[in-house]
Amino acid sequence: MTVAEFFGCGLIAFGPSLAMFGLTIATDPIRTIMLVASAFFWLLALLFSSILYTAVVQLQDYLVFGVICSVLFQELFRFLWFLLIQKAEGGLKKVSDGNMQIVENKHILAYVSGLGFGMISGAFSLVNVLADMTGPGTIGMKGDPKNFFIVSAVTSLAFILLHVFWGILFFNALHRRAYLQLAYVILCHMLASCITLMNPIYSVTIPTIWILTILSGVLAFIVAGGSHRTIQSAFRGRPQVLQVNADATGNFTQVGGM
Repeated sequence: MTVAEFFGCGLIAFGPSLAMFGLTIATDPIRTIMLVASAFFWLLALLFSSILYTAVVQLQDYLVFGVICSVLFQELFRFLWFLLIQKAEGGLKKVSDGNMQIVENKHILAYVSGLGFGMISGAFSLVNVLADMTGPGTIGMKGDPKNFFIVSAVTSLAFILLHVFWGILFFNALHRRAYLQLAYVILCHMLASCITLMNPIYSVTIPTIWILTILSGVLAFIVAGGSHRTIQSAFRGRPQVLQVNADATGNFTQVGGM
């Protein structure tokens, strides 16, 4: 039973992201490299937030301090990763082997970067829980929440998707200088992370996190050029290719599709 729970919760948390990786990234070596590199930047954010949390001894008893530091460092390194991509754009064009889509369509880079942040974030948040799922004991015998494992998996899934959406919104906000959109990403990340401190009040935390996930997903879909036509094409099995141009001010315009 514990092994079944391990695989079930693992697939709930990482099944969608692994499918996204396999279908949209694994076949392209440049995208794979970008995903791994973005995950490394998330690890750097974790390292620096851990150093700060360890250094400030007076506030170590307040868990909210660690959460806030972690969120701020993650968004800082997301910004640094964006700057690095901008600097390396010329090199990406040279090694893209004729596939210019990842360079010309900024939303692809944002999506790949967000998925890299999300997958490594989900791995670190759930790996210890997954290790305990295999036994030899079980949870809930001493009054603990019996649905802790499944809630942890669902929460990890939400944060993986949120990082994808935040990545798209964050990069788009920087390109267009949409500072309200940038503030939304940071505040949404802060709220989603801080609300988990209310666990095990799952009736509050889980709906709140998934409302933020759906809202962020809708916003990311809109800024990436999504519409009812793209949804129809996806369900009909006919992918619609969008050409997105950026003007001198950094604004994106959809100029065609098929």
